Amino acid sequence: MTEALQQGNWTAKPEVISDHVDLMRARALQASLDLEERAFEIGDTLPPLWHWLYFWKVAPDHALGPDGHPERGGFLPPVAQARRMWAGGRLIFHRPIPLGVRAERRSEVTRIEEKQGRSGPLTFVTATHTISVNGIAAVTEEQDIVYRQPAAGAFERPPGKPPQAEPRWQREFCVDPVLLFRYSALTFNGHRIHYDADYARDEEGYPGLVVHGPLLATLALELFRAHNPRALVTGYRFRALRPIFAGEGFTAAGAADGGLWIIDSEGLVAMEAEAESES
Repeated sequence: MTEALQQGNWTAKPEVISDHVDLMRARALQASLDLEERAFEIGDTLPPLWHWLYFWKVAPDHALGPDGHPERGGFLPPVAQARRMWAGGRLIFHRPIPLGVRAERRSEVTRIEEKQGRSGPLTFVTATHTISVNGIAAVTEEQDIVYRQPAAGAFERPPGKPPQAEPRWQREFCVDPVLLFRYSALTFNGHRIHYDADYARDEEGYPGLVVHGPLLATLALELFRAHNPRALVTGYRFRALRPIFAGEGFTAAGAADGGLWIIDSEGLVAMEAEAESES
């Protein structure tokens, strides 16, 4: 354990969660995303990123913070900033996860980094997860979480840029509060910015409900899979750049080389991603 992974009396400790990769959670997301496929059956392969439906962190109600997340200082460090967002991640898909099996996720905080942002000090925390089936690794994931202070004034979107390449495929979306609620429920994500409009506006300074970063990452990868049905996704990287809010139109777009984007209503990149695959 390195000194960087200790804060006061807190020290990073591994966390292990075992879960049944059940059929109904996968079917529920399939329906929520309006995917026009046959319904999943036991033994089918779980699509990449859909492991986010499993391995819930089930904290008792009294252990939740005002934002709906478990209080800082447990698995995640007791950082000074209170506002939390999923900033991005990197994943390797070693082998498929069949529906119906029991799987295990081992997690550990592997990096804590202080930075200075446009709105003030930021703390970036990286958690590394390894998902195994029968003791064999299926997914390795690095998840980046950023903590910031509450907004001091009116919300301003970060500066943006258009896609750096011409998209080959694209699909338009407009996420409503119902899908945000369903995705929060399916991932057991209690963060109130996704379903409590008053909290999102009055406490965190957003103009409306925030679309989950993992949901955007999933929509982008589903676009790639729809246009590459025989490809085996072996890796994925994504980085959130600008928030998307409920009721705003946006576009999932992709290029033949695996480059993917979520493009907001201003034509600027809200998320950039890259899929690696084998034929």
